[in-house]
Amino acid sequence: MSRFLFVVPPLVGHVNPAVGVAAELAARGHATAWAGLPEVIHPLAGLGAEVFPCAVAPGTAPGGTLRERPPQTRGPAALKFLWEDFIVPLAEAMAPGVAAAVERFGPDVLVVDQQAVAGALLAERLGLPWATSATTSAEFTGPLDGMPLVDAWVRGLIADLRGRIGTPGGTADPRFSPHLILAFTTPELTGPIAPTAGPIRFVGPSIAPRPTPAPFPWEWLAPGRATVLVTLGTANADAGAAFLAQCQEALRARSERLQAVIVDPAGAPGVPAGDPDVLVLPSVPQLRLLARTAAVVCHAGHNTVCEALWHGVPLVVAPIRDDQPVVAGQVAAAGAGRRVRFGRADAARLGRAVDAVLDDPAHRSAARRIGASFRAAGGAAAAADHLERLTGRAPQPAGRPGGDEPTESERERR
Repeated sequence: MSRFLFVVPPLVGHVNPAVGVAAELAARGHATAWAGLPEVIHPLAGLGAEVFPCAVAPGTAPGGTLRERPPQTRGPAALKFLWEDFIVPLAEAMAPGVAAAVERFGPDVLVVDQQAVAGALLAERLGLPWATSATTSAEFTGPLDGMPLVDAWVRGLIADLRGRIGTPGGTADPRFSPHLILAFTTPELTGPIAPTAGPIRFVGPSIAPRPTPAPFPWEWLAPGRATVLVTLGTANADAGAAFLAQCQEALRARSERLQAVIVDPAGAPGVPAGDPDVLVLPSVPQLRLLARTAAVVCHAGHNTVCEALWHGVPLVVAPIRDDQPVVAGQVAAAGAGRRVRFGRADAARLGRAVDAVLDDPAHRSAARRIGASFRAAGGAAAAADHLERLTGRAPQPAGRPGGDEPTESERERR
């Protein structure tokens, strides 16, 4: 059997998709390990996961948030921050830990998140095959097309970084493995994509149970009313207080037909305990809750969007920054939800958008169509198949002798 090292940034949304793939590989008898921040990886992958610790960028907190990014940082300023203040410093901080993990674990293949570029540059330097873990589809849409100066600036940063921790003169783009790119989505959501430097395999979301699910008062859910989930993910608490307050107002005004669950790690709205219409919690068991949810209001984070669509749940998306505008555009173009402007999303606009996704059956139909494409793509099992092929071995799904492809029903059970 083979050995796979997952190299991930300290961001929950980037670790989650890899968790299911690592579990699938382990179930097939392969050895798996992680290079990253243990405080982020262990709650998601389990305390038994083998984690080689890596340092993180100065602006990164253990919860996967960027402490030093001002809430108003968006657009070109956000891209500049992402590269200069996060991706490049993170790569330099992680490089020694990744190198030590490779030496001690001896992987056959590295599975490298697109924002943990140290893994790709070191794999290139050491002559090891590596696969890209693309936890968002934004890079596939040519986000820098038409901006040659910005594209040249990013490539210059990569070249300088390669000179410090990689192989000077190397040619591989660390965002796109020439060996394998695992895209945790499908064309039904992304629409047309731009050419990339490596082979893309659309495997759909990697949906796996959380080893430590958050508690939830299930008895609070009233069966006669639709449930709307509101969440801004784990990295947007700095920007979300006003937005969540407007969501609270809009949804309480519709209490005769729905109830709301608001995920608020920072405690911003201050809703009193015992509210029969709006439940505010610091975290929720999102996958279980989505099975009982009629609509989701979110920031268009890729994980939240894909998990909602997996369950056939339409969305109201209010992108804040980074890849979120791209993902929000994909949701709207696919007909699976409505997009609102984050900075102008008052209670009236949010209420109308929620009404639209609840009342127009076309949105739910589109969400279900995309969800069906996700399940057909194979998820973690399909990703594991592709990774096994990268080692030169035929796929060996858990519990299945030989290398036959699993049936659609088997994929759904997984």
